[in-house]
Amino acid sequence: MTKHENLSHLGKHDNLINGTWVSFGNYKDNVNPSDTNDIIGSYSYGDASSVEQAVEGAKTAQDAWADSTPQARYDLLDAVGNALAARKEEFGRLLAREEGKTLAEGIGETMRASQVFKFFAGEALRQVGDLQASVRPNVDVEVTREPVGIVGLITPWNFPIAIPAWKIAPALAYGNCVIMKPADLTPGCAHAIAELLQENGCPPGVFNLVMGRGSSVGEAIVTHPDITAISFTGSVGTGNHIAEVCGKMKKKVQLEMGGKNPMVVLNDADLSVAVSACLNGAFFSTGQRCTASSRLIVEAGIHDEFVAEMTKQMQALKVGDALDPETQIGPVVDAKQLKSNLEYVALAKSEAAEVIGGEQLERDMPGFYQAPALFVGTDNSMRINREEIFGPCATVIKVADFDEALAVANDTEFGLSAGICTSSLKLARSFKRRVEAGMVMVNLPTAGVDYHVPFGGRKGSSFGAREQGRYAVEFYTTVKTSYVFAG
Repeated sequence: MTKHENLSHLGKHDNLINGTWVSFGNYKDNVNPSDTNDIIGSYSYGDASSVEQAVEGAKTAQDAWADSTPQARYDLLDAVGNALAARKEEFGRLLAREEGKTLAEGIGETMRASQVFKFFAGEALRQVGDLQASVRPNVDVEVTREPVGIVGLITPWNFPIAIPAWKIAPALAYGNCVIMKPADLTPGCAHAIAELLQENGCPPGVFNLVMGRGSSVGEAIVTHPDITAISFTGSVGTGNHIAEVCGKMKKKVQLEMGGKNPMVVLNDADLSVAVSACLNGAFFSTGQRCTASSRLIVEAGIHDEFVAEMTKQMQALKVGDALDPETQIGPVVDAKQLKSNLEYVALAKSEAAEVIGGEQLERDMPGFYQAPALFVGTDNSMRINREEIFGPCATVIKVADFDEALAVANDTEFGLSAGICTSSLKLARSFKRRVEAGMVMVNLPTAGVDYHVPFGGRKGSSFGAREQGRYAVEFYTTVKTSYVFAG
C-alpha cells in the first residue's frame, strides 16, 4: 500500500505536486451539508509556497507535454472519461455528499464530466491550422495553434466535477500544463479527478492540484509570473479583481461570474411547459446555478394562473437529504450561503413582495435546508431583482406585453442565460435576436446546456473566450503565423 492510499484510507487527502502526493498539513474537514455529522474527509490546504512548488513542476513538464503527440493526449483524456463513466455511482455519491445535489443530479454531473473528457480527447486529434498563399510570390503562409503554457484553473463549489472537467480537459488536450485550485468548500471531487489523472498515466507536473483558500492559493496562482493564463468561475467581485491583476500582468484571462437570468412567460405559452421549465430552472440544484431562472417575467394575461400553478408545484417539491432517492431538492451548500438566502427572503418582505415559502427547514439530521421561495408582486428595481441570490429563490415580475418583457429581461448588469416560453415562432425569433445574453432557451429551462457547444455570457456575466466545445481552443491556444520563402 502506498503512502497516499494509506492517507486516503485514514480520510486524509493531499495535494498533487509534480506527480507526487504532498501534505502541507493544515487539514480541513469536508462536511456533508445534508448531515453535518458526516465528515467526508480531511483535505490538506496549501499556501503561496505550495503554488510555487507546483509551478516548478509544471515548468519542467511543459515543453515535453506541448511536444507530445495528439495520441498521447487522446489516450489520457479518453481513459479518464471512461473511468468517470464506469464509476458514475461512486463519484455521483461523493458529489451529493460534498455539495448537496441530489444523487441523481450527482450521477448526471459525473456523466457530463465523462462526456467532456471524451469530447476533448477527440479534439486533441482534430487540431488544425491553415496553409495560405501569400500576396507575395513564392511565399507560403502557415497559421498554427500552440499551447499558451501553464494555465491556472480556479473552480467553484456548485459544479465540483463538471466545471473542473471542462477546464482541465481542453487545457490538457491543447498541450498546456495545469495548476488547479478547487473551491475550498468542495475539494473532494477535484481530488478524485486528480487521482484518476494520476492513475491513468498523466506525466508528472502536467496536472497539479493545490487545495486551499482563494486569498492565499488563488491569489498566488493569479499573480504568479510563470502562469500565463487564468480561467476562473466564481463571484463577480473576485472575477473583477482577477481581471485587473491579469490586465496589468498581460495574462490571458477567462471569467465566468454569475447571472440574474430572465425567463419570460407569454400569454400564449403552454402553461405546463412554462411551469416545468421555471421549476427546473429556478429550484433544481437548490437554485445554486449561475444559469438559474431567477427572474420570472410573466405577461399579465397568464400571470395569475401561472403563479397559482407554480406555487402548487413548488410547494410539492420534496426537500431533504441529497442521498434520499425521493429528494428533489437537496440542502444549501453551507451555513453561510443559507444565512445569505434567508436574508434575501427577509429583504423581499421588506421590499413589499409577497413571499411564498423560503423558510429554513428542520430534518432528522442536522443540515442546511431551505424551502424554495417565490417572490410575487415584484418590480425590476428591487434589490431582489438586481442581485444574484444563488439559492432556491425566484421572483415574479408582471409585464403588459412582449416589448416590456424584453426590456425588463435586458435591464440587468448580467447577461448569461435567458429563456422564453411561447408558442409564437415570430416572438421567439425576435427574443433570440434581441435579448442580451450569451445563451437563449425557447420553451426550455435557462439552466442545462450541452457539453459540445460554447458556454458563456455577456456584460457582467463573462469575460474572455467561451468555454466548452470547439470554441475552447480560443482560450487554451495562441495563434502563430509563419512565412516561408521558397526561392
